[in-house]
Amino acid sequence: MTELRYVYAVCDPLDAPLAAELTGVGGAAPRRIHHAGLTAVVSEVPADQFSESALRRNLENLDWLAGTARAHQDVIAALTAVTSPLPLRLATVFRDDSGVRAMMEEQQERFRTSLERIADRVEWGVKVFVEEQPAQAAPAPGAGQRERVSAQSLGAGSGRDYLRRRRAERDGRDQVWRQAETFAQRLHDRLSECSAETRIHPPQNPELAKTSGRNVLNGAYLVPRSTAEAFVELVDATKDGQPGLRVELTGPWAAYSFSAPPEERPDEAEPSVGGAS
Repeated sequence: MTELRYVYAVCDPLDAPLAAELTGVGGAAPRRIHHAGLTAVVSEVPADQFSESALRRNLENLDWLAGTARAHQDVIAALTAVTSPLPLRLATVFRDDSGVRAMMEEQQERFRTSLERIADRVEWGVKVFVEEQPAQAAPAPGAGQRERVSAQSLGAGSGRDYLRRRRAERDGRDQVWRQAETFAQRLHDRLSECSAETRIHPPQNPELAKTSGRNVLNGAYLVPRSTAEAFVELVDATKDGQPGLRVELTGPWAAYSFSAPPEERPDEAEPSVGGAS
């Protein structure tokens, strides 16, 4: 069976051994290819699953995609424990070892620049959510009360009361969003002071993310390993600082959000609740 080379990451020359029990995509053990003063971590994968035509088909298979992504992440996580790897895209595949070396040769300057930028640093993710407030339903009228409903109860006074309540609800929501926006901006500013680089990703879709609340801040922070503990403590100290808001911390990760040079990254979103209504 023909085998291709699946590349997980590129890193500086790596002396530390990989965990003996570590398996990658398709269950194969990762190994290293050295070239041009760089190291690529690869494993063999079957061509009938990872050729160009097979990938087009398999990437539409959510179960296959999820399993491949987990195995890819497992290898990156193991590398992050011993070095600062530069993760490559999911399903980066070459025909053989010489194809991997050619890629390293061609992109060596770009790789070296990025590796220098992320050296001894890890990525942390910080998200802020506004918890959804349940709507307050008016109590249902009893039988006797329903019998007394008349045209008078539906008159001008009732209409004005209804509009007043709606206006008060809207003003309350606007105040929540303003407070959330201020909190998110201040938190981002404080975390940025502790980070070598930051990125603001678009807000998460709550349905796709399967989480509650509306995402206000979706930030990534490239943090020196030496100050990671202080960074985590700073985030933890904010978690109960604002009623109705939820702060989530994830990491440490490899520098996924910072693998491309700044000039090659898409425009960033603003840490704002924009569009709240």
